[in-house]
Amino acid sequence: MNERAHETVSVADEASKNPLLVALGERVRNLRARRGLTRKAVAVAADVSERHLANLEYGTGNASILVLQQVAGALQCSLAELVGDVTTSSPEWLLIREMLERRGEADLRRARIALSELLDSSSSDASRNRRIALVGLRGAGKSTLGQMLADDLEVPFIELSREIEKIAGCSVREIHDLYGTNAYRRYERRALEETVQIYSEVVIATPGGIVSDPATFNQLLAHCATVWLQAAPEEHMGRVAAQGDTRPMAASKEAMEDLRRILAGRAAFYSKADMVVDTSGRDLAQSFQALRTAVRESLTEAA
Repeated sequence: MNERAHETVSVADEASKNPLLVALGERVRNLRARRGLTRKAVAVAADVSERHLANLEYGTGNASILVLQQVAGALQCSLAELVGDVTTSSPEWLLIREMLERRGEADLRRARIALSELLDSSSSDASRNRRIALVGLRGAGKSTLGQMLADDLEVPFIELSREIEKIAGCSVREIHDLYGTNAYRRYERRALEETVQIYSEVVIATPGGIVSDPATFNQLLAHCATVWLQAAPEEHMGRVAAQGDTRPMAASKEAMEDLRRILAGRAAFYSKADMVVDTSGRDLAQSFQALRTAVRESLTEAA
């Protein structure tokens, strides 16, 4: 088959895909990326073949409801979320959806904050602006810059991953291996709740996947002033490799592609942070200065 004929077949194949299956595949890919999971890891957790999952992600797999249920379990989401409509469960959901459906991100953010204040009496936290939480992918500099910022502000520094390990009594890797991702998320939420209760002034370095659990991320946004430490995918990968650690991409042959997809899947959540500091192309001193300036300006405005 010549190249032009091959292109014609490919275009025809794309055009023949069922729009519902294409949309479903896109949601599966986005959910997987948001949780930082490789296709192989999801296939193993869902007990389906990697090829079957790949077909599902690219809109060519006519998956049964039982397979979709297994995939939803592996992605720690409801089947309703996987198929794309959790807002038809009651008249109130439908009415709320109608009010919010055509709103922009700024309006939705205001609505989320107003709902949080209305429904959660603890969301009005006087110490919020004095708790600084750093979010972002691994390799952004959260641990190094977080310690430097805490020293500069003369407040404690907490690495949430270490607090999770203290509560669980084992390493993060062991939590995942022995108890699974759902258990890890419970430890993560408990570690955040305890840190917020103990410290009114603190700098917190959060795990990169904290945005994967909306409930935990809502707590973080409600009780901490958040900073997204942003960097280009190449810099994330280079910094992690320089530390001698290539997790979570160690078993992947397409590490950079996986990293880009994880960043793309989480960027919309990271962008909810109060501040964004881009460390791309900056050395440690320059990155710290940018972070220090952003945080001190925020503290001054809050005062």
